[in-house]
Amino acid sequence: METITEKSNQHEFQGTRPLRRLLGDEDRRGIPTRFIWISGEQEALSEDGFMSWSNVRKGKPRAAEYHLYYSGNVVTELMQPGDMLFLALQRDGSILVIITPAGTLQNQLTWLFGLEEQSEFGFTFQEIDETHNAELDFAARYILDELGIEPEEPEADRLDGLIERFGLVFPTTRVFSELARTSLPEVSAADDPDRALIEWMDREEQLFRRLERRIVAERIGGGFHASDGADVDGFLSFSLSVQNRRKARAGQALENHLEAVFGAQNIRYVRGAETENRNKPDFLFPGQDEYRDMAFPVERLTMLGAKSTLKDRWRQVLSEAIRIEEKHLLTLEPGISENQTDEMQTKRLQLVVPRRLHGTYRLTQQSWLMDVAGFLSVVRARQDI
Repeated sequence: METITEKSNQHEFQGTRPLRRLLGDEDRRGIPTRFIWISGEQEALSEDGFMSWSNVRKGKPRAAEYHLYYSGNVVTELMQPGDMLFLALQRDGSILVIITPAGTLQNQLTWLFGLEEQSEFGFTFQEIDETHNAELDFAARYILDELGIEPEEPEADRLDGLIERFGLVFPTTRVFSELARTSLPEVSAADDPDRALIEWMDREEQLFRRLERRIVAERIGGGFHASDGADVDGFLSFSLSVQNRRKARAGQALENHLEAVFGAQNIRYVRGAETENRNKPDFLFPGQDEYRDMAFPVERLTMLGAKSTLKDRWRQVLSEAIRIEEKHLLTLEPGISENQTDEMQTKRLQLVVPRRLHGTYRLTQQSWLMDVAGFLSVVRARQDI
């Protein structure tokens, strides 16, 4: 593989057997390709280009030797030895190339594409069929969103019926959260809190994205015009507001649904209680009064941070309740790196992840993870003393 411009003028991948299974034995020129570089610490970088697949020994007596050539671009210039490369052949014949640095989003992408854990990474072929098709739930959509890929909406008509009454106005997050829960009457947080939390979040995300699509389409249809031409600043500001709204509402929705879970489980809690230095942990158990009462046994106190996605923000919860040495943090982010979970253990921070998402983590991490039901058992035991 030749990827570093300073060391080689070639832009090619060696045609290994897995690549031949993916691309076949016929030469293919100018294949439309989207290159994506993603680290998990910043917005993904993407650029369109092309790839070409050819047998460089075609017509010669020697054995076939295939090479996959790619157009140089800002994404390929970022590639370094040790990075992980995912190359996906899409249904329309185009190629998706995803590069991620070591130790970042490898878990998430490996899970998304249905690949097995590998001790030594080389080219591995995986056909995506019904048996390896990751369910397009909150976790899968999270990864696709990180890649800048907008998934299809198979239940668009049903979703439209649920949001019809809102027209082209976003309701409050609390109203949307309640709608998500009432639209899934078969889901019970009393019976299965892990399933309830992930399905409620999944449904609210679907509803929100559907309404957002309508509102954004209406705004774009009206155009961005200024007296001197196109209103570029207005367009950029609108685009930024869309992204910020998505992130803010996801966090609020998670807290709303956690409140519903705690209520169904008869768990005492306070949301947004104030502790030292005006810190406000997302949830404090059993409450703020008990936390401030120095006579109340510290072993009966519990703190839970709730973040739909973590990035590097998980360290924020470490100082939010000084009395509680071992803290808990719930997230819906799939496949967090081992480096981060190792550091969490060192900092005495227990990660809580809905059971369905445990499979996106490596086996070495799964035994340490706590699910929602397990967390509730810990809190209940402390409250029942």
